[in-house]
Amino acid sequence: MLGSDALRAARLVVDTGIHTKGWTKEVALAYLVDHTFEGKAYLEKQVERYAASPAQALSYKVGQLKILELRTRAQKELGAKYTPMDFHDAVIGGGTLTLGALEARVVDYISSRK
Repeated sequence: MLGSDALRAARLVVDTGIHTKGWTKEVALAYLVDHTFEGKAYLEKQVERYAASPAQALSYKVGQLKILELRTRAQKELGAKYTPMDFHDAVIGGGTLTLGALEARVVDYISSRK
């Protein structure tokens, strides 16, 4: 888990470095190699991915944090009625959503389980 979090954090730095600081792909790759536990071949693909899609790392992380926030809210409000499978169905079942629409969907899920 810590390795995955380190990779996500490093990708935020690389995304920002490439698109706002003018980092070359070589500089971005060196940063990932120095700050993560992944292999170089995998990291080269990550650099290509983030170079091609500005702010993808940021949007990924913001989405992750929102889902964790909503999960905590559901667990707190539902207590013993909370189940991971039902929460996942609520989050994934709506398909691709804005964060506002996702939050509304989870609020509906919570209300329906109370």
